[in-house]
Amino acid sequence: MTAFKLALAQYPIDQVASLDAWRGKIVQWVEEAAEAGAKLLIFPEYAAMELAAADPASMGDLPESLRFVAGLIDEIDSYHASLAASYGVHILAGSLPCPLADGRVVNRARLFAPNGKVGIQDKLVMTRFEREKWDIAAGGPVRVFDTVLGRIGISICYDVEFPLIARAQAEAGAMIILTPSCTDSLQGYWRVRIGAQARALENQCFVAQAPTVGMAPWSPVLDENHGAAGLFGPPDGDAPDDGVLALGELGNGQWVYADIDPARVQRWRNDGTVRPYLHWPESGPTTPLECEVVDLL
Repeated sequence: MTAFKLALAQYPIDQVASLDAWRGKIVQWVEEAAEAGAKLLIFPEYAAMELAAADPASMGDLPESLRFVAGLIDEIDSYHASLAASYGVHILAGSLPCPLADGRVVNRARLFAPNGKVGIQDKLVMTRFEREKWDIAAGGPVRVFDTVLGRIGISICYDVEFPLIARAQAEAGAMIILTPSCTDSLQGYWRVRIGAQARALENQCFVAQAPTVGMAPWSPVLDENHGAAGLFGPPDGDAPDDGVLALGELGNGQWVYADIDPARVQRWRNDGTVRPYLHWPESGPTTPLECEVVDLL
């Protein structure tokens, strides 16, 4: 595992007029990050739902906007795969509602490697909006992904507020946990951020949050978006006193860049002032979650 640059999208939601207009936006973002030297690009939870604006007749209707965007999954994923290959980067695409063969719809993140391989992580714990208004179902299993950059976990938004998910990924060898998020209030943003920082603290690893930002009154899903992209580590050793390794300006559309050195994870765990990763079992009995390893090498 070698050090690399991470790019976290503090991603503004736009009323894109067409699939081609969306492609033009995404390629500009990917090109900018690649030119800055980033090797892993993280887009937020539900970022793909801005594509609902390409169908004005349905974009204001919650179930219809879901169906419209779900119908574009093949085109969306094919484009991300081509960008990952063309620019030689790993891309965590904006998550989207994905219909399954059994009739359920899950919130799915997809990690595209430049070699053409793709890993998927479904959200495990649904928010009240997803449960009560949108009928989005829990997916799974918990996974980690082997890449040339190292082993990576993904805990989508609300999932990072539940310690056992990230713990399973850390115990399975994840040195960084990616947290794409979409929150419609500052309280929501802070819940996810506090969860991300707590997971970094207890697992002594990197946790990276990438949010949607901006107002989109035309969308029943993305009408308000608050947050700041950030990379967090344990407040110990060579990390800052508050554990904040990088942080964007709240609410502004931008890339937030940070350097990832996997060797720091081992230093934090082996030489930290405290060793919560090692001492986790002493906190009491827990039922560990199983974690599946996916090869993207």
